[in-house]
Amino acid sequence: MALQTLDPPGADLENAAVSKNEIDDYLATLDEPKRATLTRLRETIVAIVPDAEQCISYNMPAFKLQGKTIAGFAAFKSHLSYLPHSGSVIGRLAEETEGYTSTKGSLHFPVDQPLPEQLVKKLLETRIAEAFGPENEL
Repeated sequence: MALQTLDPPGADLENAAVSKNEIDDYLATLDEPKRATLTRLRETIVAIVPDAEQCISYNMPAFKLQGKTIAGFAAFKSHLSYLPHSGSVIGRLAEETEGYTSTKGSLHFPVDQPLPEQLVKKLLETRIAEAFGPENEL
């Protein structure tokens, strides 16, 4: 079964535009190459899960489906982080994330090297299956 549209009925388009603008503002504060690398990650997430609502969660860019946060990202002094908003996703993908440093809830990557699209897709698939059940696939 394919992933169903999970946006809540009557999603407020004005709020969605404001949230996208907040992510734009977040990215605008970053120096290069951090900004370009995270912009590419954002575009990858949107391409894989176009129905995801862009928002700010814990003062960081994030993506939600049906009210559940499924992904996020952030910039730090010497690295960037992908945040699955789950303490188990990265552990489940130990083989795929080998070579990256991580914590239970974040995957760290260099400021000038975007995460591969296939890895982002696998991270999203794993989180969506965890949040909504394995029958929801990308």
